[in-house]
Amino acid sequence: MTGLDTRVLIVDDQTMVRQSFHAVLNAQPDITVVAEASNGADAVHAAVRDRPDVVLMDVRMPVMDGLEATRQILGHPDLAGVRVLMLTTFDVDEYVYGALRVGASGFLLKDAPLDDLVNAVRVIAAGNALFAPAVTRRLVAEFAARRPVRPDRVERLTAQELKVLRLVARGLSNTEIAAALVIVEQTAKTHVSRVFAKLGVRDRAQAIVAAYEMGVVVPGEN
Repeated sequence: MTGLDTRVLIVDDQTMVRQSFHAVLNAQPDITVVAEASNGADAVHAAVRDRPDVVLMDVRMPVMDGLEATRQILGHPDLAGVRVLMLTTFDVDEYVYGALRVGASGFLLKDAPLDDLVNAVRVIAAGNALFAPAVTRRLVAEFAARRPVRPDRVERLTAQELKVLRLVARGLSNTEIAAALVIVEQTAKTHVSRVFAKLGVRDRAQAIVAAYEMGVVVPGEN
């Protein structure tokens, strides 16, 4: 993050949604809304111009959709520290799955309580992925099931790292992983970091995608 405040860019083609989010976020002592955009193309320009820490990105918009905007923002050499939080409805679609694959850090339902919005921005700004089990794992499972499994990537991981990946895919924190495997938390953290490095993923959200695509976990599995 830059400075003391978390700088936020709000991207949505509905004016009322942008204004509502803007008012709530700007009322927080540690959050500043630096810009708004009504489509993906404007979002990319605003991100380069205003250097937000977190982008709230709608999925379906005119001119350029949220997936392409996310791809461009996260791939821009001057925006390495920016994190994207996707705004979606409950009937999630493949755009959001694609955004996860290119590096978005999580999801927020557009009709979620406003307190959840504030918390989501703080979670993402802190460098964590935002997990909503009813949305994230359901979405990933649904679309990963439609794609060929890629077991070749499994060979990169040790047996212990595979266990860790399965637990990450279930949404467990490092503390919970340590308890499940009867290891200290620092060791769990090290394992998680090695899994991310070997799979070339940036956070837990992308690790979940990889776990389903690798066949390490399957849709409907407990």
